[in-house]
Amino acid sequence: MPVYNRERYVVSALRSLVRQRDVVDIDIIVIDDGSTDGSAEAVRSMMRETPCIRLFQQANMGVAGARNAGLRQLPPDAGFVSFLDSDDISLAGRFERDLACFAADPRLELTYSLMTLADLIDDERLEPAADSRTMTLRGISLSTAVFSRGLVDRTGQFDEDFEQAEDTDYLLRVFERGPNYELLDAVAIYYRRHAGNVTKEHGDRVRNHLRAIHKSMRRRKADPSLHEIQGIFELKSPADWQML
Repeated sequence: MPVYNRERYVVSALRSLVRQRDVVDIDIIVIDDGSTDGSAEAVRSMMRETPCIRLFQQANMGVAGARNAGLRQLPPDAGFVSFLDSDDISLAGRFERDLACFAADPRLELTYSLMTLADLIDDERLEPAADSRTMTLRGISLSTAVFSRGLVDRTGQFDEDFEQAEDTDYLLRVFERGPNYELLDAVAIYYRRHAGNVTKEHGDRVRNHLRAIHKSMRRRKADPSLHEIQGIFELKSPADWQML
């Protein structure tokens, strides 16, 4: 979980993970990427009663650098990896469901689920509020995926040249490898839409997203063994996204 100035939301995000540890052995790695608010102390308030949360602080390096810092802290015996942004909510039971898929198919390397965008989250219930506007889709989100550790190791680090859309670039690189994956028709996260969302900087996000696609095209042209990515991501129009 990369964190940058998310004091308002990070405890809810952590609570949504912690509630799943009764059925899944979870190690929660939080990278505070130079926050200037009370994000680190909010995380520490959870750590006092939840030892599976580990906090690491660094000077601001951007989200790709924070994700790489988290990967470097993976314990040697971690069999699976997932991500959660510090303003989103992981649904109860999603890890139990995904890991059951891996148990049923030893060849499986990746599960990829749906996400629900919501503009109002009830932070007590960890659910969209009754009057929230929502949209469910299979978007571009690291948090909807559970990766085998081997797939993460083969994919390598995040490209720190991306200030945004580092997730797009990473997922394209993952799927280019042709992993054994399963698309699940269940929601993995509630993606919280709010005034501070980086994806509201629509122009920069689109430019970086297109740059990631262009890099994927160049990689596949240079290496025909890489796979073309088709029919995985459901891309809504800007007007649909902006309704939230």
